[in-house]
Amino acid sequence: MSLIDNMMESCVIMNKAKVPDGQGGYTTQWTEGAEIMVAITFDTSIRASLQGLRAESETANVTYTLTTTRDNALEFHDVIKRLSDNATFRVTSDGKDNKSPKVSTLNMSQVSAERWELT
Repeated sequence: MSLIDNMMESCVIMNKAKVPDGQGGYTTQWTEGAEIMVAITFDTSIRASLQGLRAESETANVTYTLTTTRDNALEFHDVIKRLSDNATFRVTSDGKDNKSPKVSTLNMSQVSAERWELT
């Protein structure tokens, strides 16, 4: 078992639906979807730090790296919830763009993400 496997924890993909509010409009409803194992790490790279400085003046979002397997690559704007503390994260890149090659013994896909509140 690799270090990455040891860091993975249970999360669920959150599904978004728009439901009628009974007054001619709609509300957003979030439901738990498929369970997925994800390693979630705080991104301390220089690039993330620069983005954080820019974000600090705008929205104060912090960047995280989410690692899954190639078969469970996350997509842009997917939302996941970590089951241990119910923290939610919104994906800000596409897992298909950063994954290990099939010939590699590493089976992983990585995306950037931000802490995010369900609305």
